[in-house]
Amino acid sequence: MEVGQVKVAEDKDFENLKLLVDNHSGWKLDYSKNNIHVWTKNVSNTNFKMVKVKAVFADINPEQLYDVLHDPEYRKVWDQHMIEARDIGCLNPNNDVGYYSMSCPKPLGNRDFVLQRSWLDLGNEKYILNHSVYHCQHPPRQGFIRATSYLTGYLVRSYPDIPGCELGYISQTDPQGTLPPWLVNRVTQIFGPKLIKDLQKASLGYLGWKAKHNPHWKPWHYPEQILSPRIKMHECVRSPAELEYKSEADAKLEAALVKHKKKQNEEREK
Repeated sequence: MEVGQVKVAEDKDFENLKLLVDNHSGWKLDYSKNNIHVWTKNVSNTNFKMVKVKAVFADINPEQLYDVLHDPEYRKVWDQHMIEARDIGCLNPNNDVGYYSMSCPKPLGNRDFVLQRSWLDLGNEKYILNHSVYHCQHPPRQGFIRATSYLTGYLVRSYPDIPGCELGYISQTDPQGTLPPWLVNRVTQIFGPKLIKDLQKASLGYLGWKAKHNPHWKPWHYPEQILSPRIKMHECVRSPAELEYKSEADAKLEAALVKHKKKQNEEREK
């Protein structure tokens, strides 16, 4: 789906994610260690690379990993970068729109997103994907740079002859601001393996945590538990503030800090 497009995800959207995960043509393998593999791929019309990660978790069942990826309360426990996450509304039991903000390591500025999330559970294949959209009541906020997710997706799979599960992860994100593409691409390559390791650790601790924290609440499995309102399509547009939005102050500050840090690193290497 395109950035800004709010609609119920179709079979082709999930099939596209599966194709990206399984087809390595045009991808460059950048990292391979301990059952974690990271590829990058140049994408037309942008300097920001698409990243793919595949990993096998022999000690985690697929339902457990899928629940960790969904559970917003548990994300507060394991996601060190999350500042805030909240529902805006749902399209149907498998598609919703929400707000997410995250901290970034200094000297980078914090980012936020408005995202449509879609998911599909086919038993031995479980899909979650998102892309950036707009909502008139959630314009860019002071202190954050509004980033863009062209596509972020997870594919959790199980196989009869392999214990545990396999995770496929795809991301193409533009952090906006004035970060140089080489820096974004480098950070993204490092972030991929770290995310996988964090997810593995979080998944191993999930069952014990969930048993003590509203164990029967899983609206991604049980639609009758969904509390968020029905999304109003006419509100899924840029707000007047967003139409005028220019993150010049944040972007300039960030660019200056990155330049300063690069200069410091160069001086240390002399």
